[in-house]
Amino acid sequence: MAIRQIRKKGDEILSKKSRDVEVIDDKIKELAEDMLETMYKNDGIGLAACQVGMLKRIVVYDYLYVEENGKKSPVVMINPVIKSRSKSMIEVEEGCLSFPDEYRDVKRHEKVTVEYTDLEGKRKTIHAKDLEAVVIQHETDHLDGIVFLDRV
Repeated sequence: MAIRQIRKKGDEILSKKSRDVEVIDDKIKELAEDMLETMYKNDGIGLAACQVGMLKRIVVYDYLYVEENGKKSPVVMINPVIKSRSKSMIEVEEGCLSFPDEYRDVKRHEKVTVEYTDLEGKRKTIHAKDLEAVVIQHETDHLDGIVFLDRV
């Protein structure tokens, strides 16, 4: 595993659409592990592959890490697709590892249902709410070249 460099504001890769992962091989698994290590090292709760320079539809997150004093509960999503969003919205102050020291209030759907493939190739569905839903929306936006400042 390795810490990867996080792409920062102004890097054009952050505005590009990521491509689907076709095969979950050792390189994809290594990328996911590196992304998690990079996220934890930088005190983040989510990271998309484009933020480490790879235009692959991979998201990692661990929204409980900070709340549970360092207990790790990582999630790796390959080719995530938000299938439904609640009508109810919440407003949360968001930040981003690619935009250090920038925080804005962003309105997001309170609940989402997302389908994805895990590292073992199994299809999964998560029904997320509150902070987990916000993190998923933030990170899946990255996969489409959208950053949180675009939502303000």
